[in-house]
Amino acid sequence: MKTRTLGHGQLEVSAIGLGCMGLSYGYGPAVARSDGIALIRSAFERGVNFFDTAEAYGQGANEELLGEALEPVRDQVVIATKFGFKNGDSAQGLDSRPERIREVADAALKRLRTDHIDLFYQHRVDPAVPIEDVAGTLKALISEGKIGHYGLSEASASTIRRAHAVHPVTAVQREYSLFYPG
Repeated sequence: MKTRTLGHGQLEVSAIGLGCMGLSYGYGPAVARSDGIALIRSAFERGVNFFDTAEAYGQGANEELLGEALEPVRDQVVIATKFGFKNGDSAQGLDSRPERIREVADAALKRLRTDHIDLFYQHRVDPAVPIEDVAGTLKALISEGKIGHYGLSEASASTIRRAHAVHPVTAVQREYSLFYPG
């Protein structure tokens, strides 16, 4: 499998990653846990090392599934997850307050069965919280070793620049799906 380097050369991922949302949430009913684990492990066996999830995908259920599936190979994979919704539920609105970011990181570490998150994304920009505060919190989590890198999802160019001025942004994510009309 070919690889790509994200950010300033510190995070190498497979050219094809596996977005795990649909296994627990979003595009229909959740798959059987055993089938989800088998699919994730099969992707890894075929060279995929980049796996994407979020607290909001089944309110933590997707992170738990991914954590169980990847626990035997944790040191060989890159796990990305996201924060930014009240109570992990996108229907409840945005919440990227620094204390909420820390809560989500700590809960995700447990659900993912790991001691660090490789790439932690803000799922959506929260207009109630300055992006500088978000980036500052993520910078602190990097210093603490809880996360390795951070990214922004669905952010504007000016927001990315402002965040990057606080601490370098490693990745920017846009939804790209055959099921997403946008």
